[in-house]
Amino acid sequence: MKKESDPQFDTVIVGGGQAGLALGYWLAQRHHNFVILDENARTGDAWRQRWDSLRLFTPAKYDGLPGAPFPGDPLAFPSKDELADYLEKYARRFSLPLVHGVRVDEVREHGGRFLVSSGDRSWTASNVVVATGGYRVPKQPAFANELDPGTVQLHSQDYKNPGQLQPGPVLVVGLGNSGAEIALEASRTHTTLLAGKASGELPVRHGRAAARFVLPVVRFAGLHVLTLNTPVGRKVAPAFKTMAAPLIRTRTKELRGAKVELLPRIAGVKQGKPVLEEGRPLDVANVIWCTGYREDYSWLKLPYQDGDGAPAHKRGVVESVPGLYFIGQEFLFAAVSATLPGVGRDARYLAQRITAEQPLAAEPRPALA
Repeated sequence: MKKESDPQFDTVIVGGGQAGLALGYWLAQRHHNFVILDENARTGDAWRQRWDSLRLFTPAKYDGLPGAPFPGDPLAFPSKDELADYLEKYARRFSLPLVHGVRVDEVREHGGRFLVSSGDRSWTASNVVVATGGYRVPKQPAFANELDPGTVQLHSQDYKNPGQLQPGPVLVVGLGNSGAEIALEASRTHTTLLAGKASGELPVRHGRAAARFVLPVVRFAGLHVLTLNTPVGRKVAPAFKTMAAPLIRTRTKELRGAKVELLPRIAGVKQGKPVLEEGRPLDVANVIWCTGYREDYSWLKLPYQDGDGAPAHKRGVVESVPGLYFIGQEFLFAAVSATLPGVGRDARYLAQRITAEQPLAAEPRPALA
């Protein structure tokens, strides 16, 4: 329930990662009244909390947000901590209005505006922008609970480094980029098995040469060819949102060279041990689930969904709920929409839409059907 003391804004942005910050930059340029709510204690913590050796796949020259190029060697691939520090300095440089330590519990309509709640705190606004990315809940198979309790289990979200692992073999489940990189790292100290099937591989070696000659082409295609404005973009968009990304930096040849045993998918658990599709049990001491995340918008108490339960929007604008927007999603508008090279353009577009459509602060929106 709204309280008289609830802070009132034209726009509340839920999520203080790169998408929320980029949108905040463009709204600030328009002298818009907004606030960014971030569940983390510091700007950039969503990156700081990932595994220690993580580096970006995109070179620094493509990692900057609007108004502030990424510092340093343009062909280097920043570490996750370097990116986190950049985001923190970015928010400070442009005096973006962030409130930290706020995990939004609920967004609902109230009196022709939106009421955004977090515990006993709340904010009201004419607009709400969902900049959380959606994929916030770690996903792993139900049979994970059947593993021997002596087995160390970690989701990739909780993995930091091999020091968390106990002596004995390591099974990494999921052959995407996270699984490949974590398996390669684990193989330096543990016998390592990797279960899953790669969806493809970057056809050239990742590195400085690729950053100079190949990734500019990939970036151009992701920004200007594979978009919802082109026939080919509209054709691949549905599959793009669900298919796994190809292996980029760590490829199967390198994994085999490191003596990582590549296996088919895990089918279940028998007598406390993971079992392959062929029925072979695996005697391992550690399991790292690199099985991705699932969407969670259960806190969004608004009719934002399409027939499949996914957010229904056009380039981030939810037409069925005036004033509701999304940013930072896979293929929001283009293949790079969820990445640093693409989020700035989407943010600028949404800022233009928000400020053009903004009603007077005292004027309530029509009630939702």
